[in-house]
Amino acid sequence: MQKWYQIFHRNTGLSPYVWVVFYILPFYFIFRASSTYEVVIGIVMIVAFFICYMLSFVSKGWLVYFWTSLQIIISVTMTMQFGYVYFSLFLAFFIGNIQHWIGFVTLYSIHLVTTVVTINVGFVTKNSLLITQLPFVLVSLIGVILLPVTTYNRNKRDKLQGQLEDANKRISELVKLEERQRIARDLHDTLGQKLSLIGLKSDLAGKLISKNPAQAQVEINDVRQTARSALKEVREMVTQMRGTRLEDEMFRIKQILKAAEIEFTMEGDEKLSNTSLLNENVLSMCLKEAVTNIVKHSSASTCSIMIQPSRTELCVKVQDNGIGIASESPYTRGNGLRGMKERLEFVNGCMEIHSDRGTTVIIKVPNVFKQPEEEGSS
Repeated sequence: MQKWYQIFHRNTGLSPYVWVVFYILPFYFIFRASSTYEVVIGIVMIVAFFICYMLSFVSKGWLVYFWTSLQIIISVTMTMQFGYVYFSLFLAFFIGNIQHWIGFVTLYSIHLVTTVVTINVGFVTKNSLLITQLPFVLVSLIGVILLPVTTYNRNKRDKLQGQLEDANKRISELVKLEERQRIARDLHDTLGQKLSLIGLKSDLAGKLISKNPAQAQVEINDVRQTARSALKEVREMVTQMRGTRLEDEMFRIKQILKAAEIEFTMEGDEKLSNTSLLNENVLSMCLKEAVTNIVKHSSASTCSIMIQPSRTELCVKVQDNGIGIASESPYTRGNGLRGMKERLEFVNGCMEIHSDRGTTVIIKVPNVFKQPEEEGSS
């Protein structure tokens, strides 16, 4: 909550000091006075206004209103005595920077009323200095009306923008905290119970291995199945947290090929409807690896990707017009292709590579996830 004495922005920048440049202007009006006494009084008021103006920027609480009131009195006197109405613009700028709503409205109203009354009195008394500069006086009056409101609204908007940014940062931190807690809950619910069950059944199997080997074998099989089930659930959870959609990966692929100055064409729909998130994630990673290999090793000028869905599987062909793959190439012995094959085997997918006038990589994944045959048969 804003305290009563916090009525002004701490950081006002260079604005009040830039206004100081315009302090040379009132001397023109003062030196036109007929007597030395008036000139001395005018210089004293200019110096006093300058001091009060700077003190109002560094003061707090009621002192701000005190120094501003003195400035209003000096501005009225300068207008009546020398026809210099432009101090009102200094005050308009300062009042617009006041944060406290009541203080702003009070000073704005007092300044507006005194300025309007002073100008009207000058015209009624036929003050020649005011009449000769009528257009500038009207501009100053418009500034007195609009400048404080505009400055106040701008500062309020900046303040709200800063509060919004702080709130967004806080929300981001809370989202991260909630996500960590959710992951912790999921891991606990996924692994906690099954690991406890594995521990209990392992202890039971250890006790039964000499007394009842057949029952011990049953318990060991249950431990194996429980471990596989826990592994499957963990993989699915990780996939949901880190899954990559094919359409998102295709966007990055287009950027990579464009940066490498490789012409790219695509056939088929990148939005998959019959492919599980796990399979789509594996397919996206394999496509990323295949395109990276094209950019690094193929010296190709064109690359095409064809997406061919069927009822039971999804087939994706990645083709380039590069130098092809030699059997002794480091590319064939690296970890990239082996990693692609391992990922695809995990989801019962497969990969074929043909090297004839370029390279064609054919990736196939099933539309429905199935357990690998080795696990299913063991």
